[in-house]
Amino acid sequence: MVAFRTHIRRSAIALVLILLTAFSILIYTGLATLLAQHVDRELLTLAEQEAARVELTTGTLTASEDDEKDEMREAARSAVVLSPSGTVLWKGAASMTRPPLSPVQLADLQRGLTLYDTITPPHDGSIRRISFPVTHAGAVRYLLQMETSLRLVDDTLRLLMLLLAALAGAMIVVGWIGSRWLAREALTPVETLTATAEQISVPSLRTRMTLAAPYEEFDRLAHVFNAMLDRLHHVFEGQRQFIADAAHEIQTPLTVIKGTIEVTLQKSRTTEDYRDALVTNLGQVERLGTLTRSLLTLAQFSGDRPPVTLTPLALEPLVQDLIKELSPLAEDRKIQLIVDAQPVPRVQGDAGRLTQLLINLLDNALAHTPPEGRITIRLKPIPAHVVLQVEDTGSGIALEHLPRLFERFYRADPARARESGGTGLGLAIVKEIAEAHGGTVAVESTPGQGTRFTVTLPACAAGDVSAG
Repeated sequence: MVAFRTHIRRSAIALVLILLTAFSILIYTGLATLLAQHVDRELLTLAEQEAARVELTTGTLTASEDDEKDEMREAARSAVVLSPSGTVLWKGAASMTRPPLSPVQLADLQRGLTLYDTITPPHDGSIRRISFPVTHAGAVRYLLQMETSLRLVDDTLRLLMLLLAALAGAMIVVGWIGSRWLAREALTPVETLTATAEQISVPSLRTRMTLAAPYEEFDRLAHVFNAMLDRLHHVFEGQRQFIADAAHEIQTPLTVIKGTIEVTLQKSRTTEDYRDALVTNLGQVERLGTLTRSLLTLAQFSGDRPPVTLTPLALEPLVQDLIKELSPLAEDRKIQLIVDAQPVPRVQGDAGRLTQLLINLLDNALAHTPPEGRITIRLKPIPAHVVLQVEDTGSGIALEHLPRLFERFYRADPARARESGGTGLGLAIVKEIAEAHGGTVAVESTPGQGTRFTVTLPACAAGDVSAG
């Protein structure tokens, strides 16, 4: 695996090379084009001037005048006069044998076109040649050829290439040094973050990132990292508290069992005494079983995939069946159970889990509602949802306890909860089941008047109303 620092350096050097290559091609091509255009313009100017000296009758160049320019004299020495068919009629003293014109070139010249071509002799530098038509009375009478060496142009372009190569080498060195600096500046905050992360463990989750970075992205990274640590710290603290609470809840019935056995064994007892001891221990074992099942349920809901199987489900039959089962217990406690069910759509629900939710809410209401009290179960529709309410006329819950009521092992009245056999996990399980169904649970309470729990669940498609 390639280090990111190395990747930054390579990317920087690659970028420098690409830019240098593009710049060099642009400069070289541009200068070569400008020089070629300059040479062609010079040749055309000389050819136009020399064409005026061609003798129309003989096809020769007349002698130069005394005030003629040096370049004109040199051009005359290398000039060649041809017939329209390409036959050489006159040659300057300095002219050399060059490749003849092709039929296509001759045809273009006979139409009055001026042609340029580049010749590369075996033992000399490149030559630029112009073939210029000499006209009279609208007809091409002769063809004038002149040439000039491209040695100066080639030397200029060769020097430019050397300069560009030297510039490229210098820029690569500068780019390499700059990429090292850039990589160090860019990755220093990341290295600081890594070093801090390596020092963090469960006992040191309070450690936070202090990143003095001048860049907004790294500052945001530090804040996100610290927010993640806050969440982890909260989770681990919650787990630590949960384990402590669970151990305490398990320890209580174990202590009762152990104490009962020790007292019973201190001396000989009657059969009734042994029976009472066994009944006491059986109650504590049942309490341990209830606690264990509740812990297992919460552990299942703590995973990535909650243990629910969602199918279209009518809630009213489920409520009615459960009321029939709990009615004897309610009558024994002289508590009235009332069902107020409006027609509601089906929900996507798990029958077993929603039954467990209702049992927990009704157990809680039965435990906190005095004789002659009343418990009402309501079903009503709201847009796209179904509302299930369990309302009692019990003692109510103080306002300061409501925000924490669905926490694991939290009890508004610990002594009363233990007397009723509660584990402190029932409402936490209710919350997990509701959220696993995509719903919510809320609580309202007035001390001395009663408490109402409201579970809101997503409804199935509109129009699918349960028959009851």
